[in-house]
Amino acid sequence: MSVVTNTTTIGAIEAPSRRNTELALLAFAVVIPVFAYLNVGLAIDGKVPAGMLGYGLGLALLAGVAHLVVRKWAPYSDPLLLPLATLLNGMGLVLIWRLDQSPRLIATSMARFKSFSPDAPSQMMYSAIGIAMFVGVLLLLKDHRVLQRYTYISMVVSLILLLLPLVPGLGADVFGAKIWIRIGGFSIQPGEFAKLVLAVFFSGYLMVKRDALALASRRFMGLYLPRGRDLGPILMIWAVSLLILVFENDLGTSLLFFGMFVIMLYVATERTSWIVMGLLMAAGGAVVVSSFASHVQSRVAAWLDPFECLKTATDPNMLNACDQMTQVLMSFGSGGILGTGLGQGNSDLISFAANSDFIFATVGEELGLTGVMVFLLLYGLIIERGVRTALAARDPFGKLLAMGLSGAFALQIFVVAGGVMGLIPLTGMTMPFLAYGGSSVIANWALIGILIRISDTARRPAPAPAPNPDAEMTQVVRP
Repeated sequence: MSVVTNTTTIGAIEAPSRRNTELALLAFAVVIPVFAYLNVGLAIDGKVPAGMLGYGLGLALLAGVAHLVVRKWAPYSDPLLLPLATLLNGMGLVLIWRLDQSPRLIATSMARFKSFSPDAPSQMMYSAIGIAMFVGVLLLLKDHRVLQRYTYISMVVSLILLLLPLVPGLGADVFGAKIWIRIGGFSIQPGEFAKLVLAVFFSGYLMVKRDALALASRRFMGLYLPRGRDLGPILMIWAVSLLILVFENDLGTSLLFFGMFVIMLYVATERTSWIVMGLLMAAGGAVVVSSFASHVQSRVAAWLDPFECLKTATDPNMLNACDQMTQVLMSFGSGGILGTGLGQGNSDLISFAANSDFIFATVGEELGLTGVMVFLLLYGLIIERGVRTALAARDPFGKLLAMGLSGAFALQIFVVAGGVMGLIPLTGMTMPFLAYGGSSVIANWALIGILIRISDTARRPAPAPAPNPDAEMTQVVRP
C-alpha cells in the first residue's frame, strides 16, 4: 500500500481592475466635448475656433493625470465615475464658452460693469484645481474609515462653514441670498464644502446611534413612529435648516442639508416613518418661512405664475426672479425635441443667470428635450454608481458616507433642474460640473474622489488566506 499526499493552496481570485475600460471611456469623455466646442465655433463664426486645440489638450491632460492617479492608488475603483465627471465638466466648459461669445451678454456686461471678462478661462482653472483636489483626496485618504475619527470635529467645521456668510465684512449678499464670502478678489460658496463635511458627521453619528433611532414606540396609520426622545437629531437638523433659510435666504442649501440627513437616517434605520416625518417637516417649515421671508416669497411667486408676476411685481428681487423664470420657460419651449443646435439659441437673454443654475436652460434650448434627458442620464449614472458603491462597502460607515454623498448629489440635481424647469421654486444652487463656479466644481471633484476611494476599498479582493499545513489531501492507493 502506498500513500500519495497532495497539498493544495487555493488563493484569492484576482479581480479585474477595469482601468483599461476607464481609459477607453475617458477618451470618449474628452472627444465629445471637443466636437461640441467645434460645433459651437462653426455655428457662431462659421470657422474652426482658435482655442479648440488648447481646450482639447487641456481637458485631455487633466483627465490623463486623474486616470494615472486612479490607476496607481485606487486600481479597483469604479471605472465609470471619473469618465462621467470628466464628460460633464468638459461639456460645462463648452456651454460656458458658448455663452461668453454672445454679443448680447458682452454688451450687457459693458453697460453694467464697464468691462467684460470671459468665464471659460476661469472655469478651466477651477477645473484644474478640482482635479488637484481629486488627486489630493486619493493620495491623502488611504482609507475612508479614517474620517470616522473626526465625526464631531466635522460637525463643528460644517457649522462654521454655514455661518461664515453671516459674518459682517466677510459675507456677500448676491441678489438677496447670503451664501457667499469674499476673500481678496475671490468669491467662495462655503455651503458646497459643508455638504462633504456634514456627510462625514452624519455617517459617524448615525453609525453609533442607529439602533436607538430604529426603535419604535407606537404605530400610527401603518407607520412605526419613533420614540419622543429620539426625535432630537431630526428636530435639531430641521431647526438648523430653517435658520439657514431665514438668515441666509438660501432655500437650496436648506433643502439639501435636511434632505441629506433624512435620506441617511432612513438608510441607517430602515424606518419609512423618518421619510414621512422629514417630508412633512420640510413642507411645514418652507410654508412658515415663506410667509415672512421676502426672498423666498419672490421665488414662490415666480414659480406659481411667472408671467402674471412679471406684470404685477413691484419689488426688484421679485421682478428679477419673475423675469428670469419667464425667459427660462421660453428657452425650454423653443428647444423642442432636438433643440436649435449648439450656439444657435437665445438663452443668453437670461443675462448673468445663464452661467449659474440657469445654464440648464441653454441645454434645453440648444439640445432640446433629448439633450436634457442625456444630461440627466449622466447625472443619474453617477448617482447609481454611488449607490452601488454604498451597497458594496464592507463597513457601515462607508455605506452611510457613500449613500450620503450620492443622496446630496441627487438632491442638488433635483432642486436645480426642478427649479429651472418649474417643478419646484427656484433655489439658486449651482448645477454640478455644468455651471460656472469654482466652489462647486472643486467640491464636486472632491466628492467624486471620496466615492472612488470607498469603491476601491469595497471592490478590492480580499487577501489570500495563509497556507494551512493541516489542509492536506491524502489519497490511499492499494496495490
